[in-house]
Amino acid sequence: MWCVPKLTDEFVERMKDVLNLYEKNYIEDEPVLCIDEKPLQLLEHSRAPIPARKCGMIHKIDYEYRRKGTANIFSVVEPKAGRHYAYVSERKTGMDFAKILYRISRNYKNTQTIHLVMDNYSTHSFKSLAKRYGETKAKIIWDRFTIHYTPKHASWLNQAEIEIGILSRQCLGSRRFGSICELRTDVNAWKKRINKKKVIINWKFTTKDAMRKFKLES
Repeated sequence: MWCVPKLTDEFVERMKDVLNLYEKNYIEDEPVLCIDEKPLQLLEHSRAPIPARKCGMIHKIDYEYRRKGTANIFSVVEPKAGRHYAYVSERKTGMDFAKILYRISRNYKNTQTIHLVMDNYSTHSFKSLAKRYGETKAKIIWDRFTIHYTPKHASWLNQAEIEIGILSRQCLGSRRFGSICELRTDVNAWKKRINKKKVIINWKFTTKDAMRKFKLES
């Protein structure tokens, strides 16, 4: 379900900016990436699961578990190229965000600019990079990107939401991860598989569709 707030001028302007970006033809020198975070709890089994040893048996897991803290997954996707990145961290602070942007900039070091779609979360800013790397290096990194903020309460415009859904279904599911190491191992294995297949996201909702849907035709 889409939860759309009041259609302010800012909402419409940002929505059109993101949708226009998605409609552009693929340009290798100007990749379009989307980023979002997925926080999750680390849970350890209180009792060892009983595996299904033959067809017809049920894999059994005790409902009790032990909390082992929390973790976060930075999910990054280049939808039209089928490139997928997922970084597991202990937190989702500005320092962690800065580290991810630095990694992305290194992966695309020969491009003219990197279009980055993300929400306007307080840590998604130049200040986060400056705090981690200092003003000079932070400016070099930040200037590699052309930022496109989604409107408030419009996460559905971020294709990283679709990426997180794919990750959740294909890798996380209802499983329990007792440590960050275990989570990182499985996420990296999933990332390797999906990148090998070069799975793209076929986004079909256009600016024209949005204008008609929200009755914004002039």
